[in-house]
Amino acid sequence: MQADGKVVDGSLLGDANGVEPAPGRVKDSGKWQKPRFSRRALMKCCLVKWIIASTQPQDKDSSDSDLELSTVRHQPEGLDQLQAQTKFTRKELQSLYRGFKNECPSGLVDEETFKSIYSQFFPQGDATTYAHFLFNAFDMDRNGSIRFEDFVIGLSVLLRGSVTEKLNWAFNLYDINKDGYITKEEMLAIMKSIYDMMGRYTYPCVRDEAPSEHVDKFFQKMDRNRDGVVTIEEFIETCQKDENIMNSMQLFENVI
Repeated sequence: MQADGKVVDGSLLGDANGVEPAPGRVKDSGKWQKPRFSRRALMKCCLVKWIIASTQPQDKDSSDSDLELSTVRHQPEGLDQLQAQTKFTRKELQSLYRGFKNECPSGLVDEETFKSIYSQFFPQGDATTYAHFLFNAFDMDRNGSIRFEDFVIGLSVLLRGSVTEKLNWAFNLYDINKDGYITKEEMLAIMKSIYDMMGRYTYPCVRDEAPSEHVDKFFQKMDRNRDGVVTIEEFIETCQKDENIMNSMQLFENVI
């Protein structure tokens, strides 16, 4: 799948590292070979492309290199601290911050900005609901805005985190009301929002019943004690034991 909506894999299944199969890559036993995570793959991320596109050439001795900017309303943590908290290099953090600052001079991102980003990258679908859910997953303190620190820490987990870290983040995305449980309705809402954004323009075409069918299948496997909700423990254990669910539950990596 390409983020501009021109080519989308109808299966909606991405590589476990969020790396999409390159054009012409041959399948091995029906599974995509998993390349190592690369900078090129990083640049496929919509949120990364959004801020890097706004990066202006800077003198490398600029005070921006220390993530200090007196004109913004919110000032981020020091670069060394962010480097320790994420898996981005110092140079990557500098580039991310310059783009972030250019797009959001206040130092904060709001939900409307997220909706605008995803509308640009998925113009043929309706990205509004998915952008809303994704924003809430990044907005950890629930105050309606995302700081640069929270932004890059979330990106670091999604793009370079361990399997467990990614699954914890995914659980937080699907747990819409943040009560510590995932209901079938919540899982369906997330899945449907992704299909609304890109599913109708996949090849081969995705049927309208596909989101519900996927959710019924996955939820039945995850809800091990049949109490109608999925806990974080059930979610992680089931995903790690079932390769099909593992791939499908990480499909959000293709649309971040």
